Amino acid sequence: MNSKNIATPVWQSITAAQAAPLSLTPPQDARIGLLRHWLGTLNPTLQLQAQSLRIASADASFRRYFRIDSTLADTPSWIVMDAPPPQEDIAPFVAVQALLAQAGLRAPMIKAQDPEQGFLLLGDFGDQTLLEALRTDPAGEHLQQRYRSAITALVPMQSCGPKASASGLPAYDQTLLMRELALYPEWYVARHRGVKLSAPQLAQLQKGFETLVQAILTQPRVTVHRDWHARNLMVLPGTTELGILDFQDAVDGPLTYDLVSLLRDAYISWDDERVLDWAVRYWEQARAAGIAVQPDFGTFWRDFEWMGLQRHLKVLGIFARLRWRDGKERYLADLPRVLRYVTAVAHRYDALLPLARIIDRVEGTPLQAGLTF
Repeated sequence: MNSKNIATPVWQSITAAQAAPLSLTPPQDARIGLLRHWLGTLNPTLQLQAQSLRIASADASFRRYFRIDSTLADTPSWIVMDAPPPQEDIAPFVAVQALLAQAGLRAPMIKAQDPEQGFLLLGDFGDQTLLEALRTDPAGEHLQQRYRSAITALVPMQSCGPKASASGLPAYDQTLLMRELALYPEWYVARHRGVKLSAPQLAQLQKGFETLVQAILTQPRVTVHRDWHARNLMVLPGTTELGILDFQDAVDGPLTYDLVSLLRDAYISWDDERVLDWAVRYWEQARAAGIAVQPDFGTFWRDFEWMGLQRHLKVLGIFARLRWRDGKERYLADLPRVLRYVTAVAHRYDALLPLARIIDRVEGTPLQAGLTF
């Protein structure tokens, strides 16, 4: 999840009503006309069925996704991305897709593109996200295999590109990390909770943010997806591999970011013992692959938790913003889970207790005793 495009509803998550063929025509939606015309210029061997074009999902940004059928037996449907310029740019998606494909990972194939108009024709990964698969498998029959697949794919993704200076990936630097954290006091504290912090309390919060970020910046740097979680990983029929979506905001950043996105997911949670086991499995695989993880697992785990705290404070702010600015109330249902992550980690480390005190002030709870780490 990132501040530009948080909790993106992937194109497969659609209702029956959304799946109906499009009825919008210009001038109601001028881009539909442009999109239809562009599809009509593509190679006729694709055998696209123009009348089947239908909405697959609207994105949290300006992007939209459509599905279109084909009469080809081996390719019954495609996904069309509509990323209207100047609000959106398909170039990062195209660049990162190439990095993932070169690493042997399952990113959607790009069949056709029009950068000037903001259109892409993409391979279709089907209908089942990892999150949906987990929620429909309460016994957890395939749970371990699916998470091991997500961890196995994460390792080559982290090393799939050169450093930011050579690859063009933006740096996940202090400025970006602090800008993300600023969403917490603006949208969650002030707007959602209605709490007014005093000047000294705001200064204490800022100092806590700086402590967190300075520690995060010492982590080894890798290619970071930024939304490596169960809503952006697709269960592909006939394989244990997972399809990867929503990677256009990839950056060069902290080692533990994507792992904590996966294991402390804002949409589904697991007990600490299971999360610890998966984290150990990642740590062992990453070391074997030559990724510069901390040689001491305890230090790695602390990095994991502090990175998660930054991410989850940001998510609290973004979920609140989605509710109050964009009218998307569904994200409020996941706030308690994210808040549990935040409070647990903030109280677990003495160095974070000043930050924990502000969080307790916002939630109206007494300060809990912290462990010494």
